[in-house]
Amino acid sequence: MAAESTAFTLVLPVLPLDDEVVLPGMVVPLDLNDAEVRAAVEAAQAAARSEPGKPKVLLVPRVDGTYAKTGVLGTVEQVGRLADGDPGALIRGRSRVRIGAGTTGPGAALWVEGTRIDESVPEPLPGHVTELVKEYKALATAWLRKRGAWQVVDRVQAIDEVSALADNSGYSPFLTTDQKVELLETADPVARLKTATQHLRDHLAEQDVAETIAKDVQEGVDKQQREFLLRRQLEAVRKELRELNGDSKDSAEESDDYRARVEAADLPEHVREAALKEVDKLERSSDQSPEGSWIRTWLDTVLELPWNTRTEDAYDIQGAKSVLDAEHAGLEDVKERITEYLAVRKRRSDRGLGVVGGRRGGAVLALVGPPGVGKTSLGESVAHAMGRKFVRVALGGVRDEAEIRGHRRTYVGALPGRIVRAVKEAGSMNPVVLLDEIDKVGSDFRGDPAAALLEVLDPAQNHTFRDHYLEVELDLSDVVFLATANVLEAIPEALLDRMELVRLDGYTEDEKIVIARDHLLPRQLERAGLRADEVAIDEGALRKLAGEYTREAGVRNLERSVARLLRKVAAEHELGERELPFTVTDGDLRDLIGRPHHVPESAQDPAERRTAVPGVATGLAVTGAGGDVLFVEASLADPETGAAGLTLTGQLGDVMKESAQIALSFLRSHGAELELPVADLKDRGVHIHFPAGAVPKDGPSAGITMTTALASLLSGRLVRTDVAMTGEVSLTGRVLPIGGVKQKLLAAHRAGVKTVIIPKRNEPDLDDVPAEVLDKLDVHAVTDVRQVLELALAPATNGARPEVPAAA
Repeated sequence: MAAESTAFTLVLPVLPLDDEVVLPGMVVPLDLNDAEVRAAVEAAQAAARSEPGKPKVLLVPRVDGTYAKTGVLGTVEQVGRLADGDPGALIRGRSRVRIGAGTTGPGAALWVEGTRIDESVPEPLPGHVTELVKEYKALATAWLRKRGAWQVVDRVQAIDEVSALADNSGYSPFLTTDQKVELLETADPVARLKTATQHLRDHLAEQDVAETIAKDVQEGVDKQQREFLLRRQLEAVRKELRELNGDSKDSAEESDDYRARVEAADLPEHVREAALKEVDKLERSSDQSPEGSWIRTWLDTVLELPWNTRTEDAYDIQGAKSVLDAEHAGLEDVKERITEYLAVRKRRSDRGLGVVGGRRGGAVLALVGPPGVGKTSLGESVAHAMGRKFVRVALGGVRDEAEIRGHRRTYVGALPGRIVRAVKEAGSMNPVVLLDEIDKVGSDFRGDPAAALLEVLDPAQNHTFRDHYLEVELDLSDVVFLATANVLEAIPEALLDRMELVRLDGYTEDEKIVIARDHLLPRQLERAGLRADEVAIDEGALRKLAGEYTREAGVRNLERSVARLLRKVAAEHELGERELPFTVTDGDLRDLIGRPHHVPESAQDPAERRTAVPGVATGLAVTGAGGDVLFVEASLADPETGAAGLTLTGQLGDVMKESAQIALSFLRSHGAELELPVADLKDRGVHIHFPAGAVPKDGPSAGITMTTALASLLSGRLVRTDVAMTGEVSLTGRVLPIGGVKQKLLAAHRAGVKTVIIPKRNEPDLDDVPAEVLDKLDVHAVTDVRQVLELALAPATNGARPEVPAAA
């Protein structure tokens, strides 16, 4: 029987709901084709015949074959046909029932005992419960409005009971079966409403995120569609413009054109991959994007580089040597080094050793010497002798590191560095690159270009040189780098360590005559519009031009003098003052270009020579323009008017000032031994002066020169006019070695000096001096100052010491 045993105890047929949950207050249609549903409804109808009221069933969720512990008392409101025509029943959930033990009843249904659960909430509602009700209604209203269920909004707002409001969430389609079972089994209405509110809040948050994502996706799709349409319209407009202008090339095929060029080009594999990536970017970029122009410029640069183009070296060693000899007189050290390089390259090539460890057999030479000796023109001759392309890179005044390594591509107007541009200009990967004036490179806030050259000029690293603009490895190991410099000290030590040093110390007078006859004169004849059969210059005139009109290590001023001479002859011929052909002799020079500027001391009147008075000695020095003759003057102040002490003038450096102190100290301590009146040095001031006071001077090599000048002053004996000297002096009178012997002897030869005094320990350096210079010089290698004084001081005229002159 389905009668109630107590007020809250019920005996009801079970209507199982597979993966579905019905909460109190819900009205659901059920299909009677389901045997269990039909059995439960029929059992309820049978029991209702003997009891008043509608048939009652117990709606119990069954999840994975397991019944829930709590069910819902439901009444069968109507039995009939569903919308699809199948038999069905309309059931309304009434209240929660806690399921007890099973029992018996009519029909085939399962009957159980159940206890109705009290879901009442005390009145009036507490404040927090009221706020909870408001929040739930607000959230439910917001959700329903988004779904457009405006009729349901009013019904939800009309619910006042907490339990009914919480159970209303059973209609929410977003709740899972487990969440609905949780709501069903929560007996406390307030706790149930909290749970329902939290579920609704979480769903709205997820919905907001989903809507935001969908909106962003839709906007992106719309933007792409608009961009696609605009591009098609732009292409159509461009096509019309091209047709009007008669241009048949389609810009839409530009990226395809670049792709075809990259695939057809003979590029290394890593360069090809980088280029194809840039082509992909070009295809994706718009025509108005600045990145497109950067990529096109970069691709053009990469495609223009001669990645796998190399010139074959001329392995005719004798022919290369002949080319060097024909184009340059002298400079034997450089010629030998280039000949050695070619010989080694030939042997490596014959034995299959062209590439070892990824590196080829390039060379890095530093040509250091005074101006005008042919360092720059030598680079072109080396390229000619080797059969390679020649490129000159001027580094004088470069202060930006990007000039060497290139600019980043993101900068406006970015370009690759000068090294990459030189290779591009040469059109081969093995040119001869002349880095001109490498000692004139500066540094400032933009970086140090000399530091950027470290990788370029390092044979162990430059096979993987990476330019900032290209950002791909460039193999420079087969390039012959020739760096030129005037001052060795101005080159950073780390950079100099990477280069093989070759010194060019200047030309002898005989070499200058050969250069002038074979190279300078033909070139200047052409520039003056003259032929070789019209004007000639004999050897005597060339020798006088080299010796008295110019005095330099190189031949630039000599070439200017020849050019001036030819211009004068050409002008006189045009004025009708001179007939051609004409041969210039040394006697014609004064009338044509004026008096000589550099008359040797030995050629001057004895009374006009600088060494005509005691206290003046001739020294030798090395400057940025090569070797030079340096005069040292010494004087003693009047004891009554001058203060004691040493005065030095002539813009001297600290080392030279110390040499003067040492010379003075040596004479004070050894004056008696040398038979010098050292008493004069105690009470009278000593003044040493180096003429050409505007030129800075430093170094220890003038030590014996100052000692000789002071000894000449004290003894009254003149220093021989034809003697020049160089050497450092010690406190004990030892003559110590110095540098630049070759340059100094060349300067002495140019100045007409006959006798040169050098330190004994510098005697091996004479092997570097040309034989024709040594033949004309009487070189004395000494170890002590006493030997210097014996050689340099002329004997006293009458055996008595002349009066020591005082300073003016």
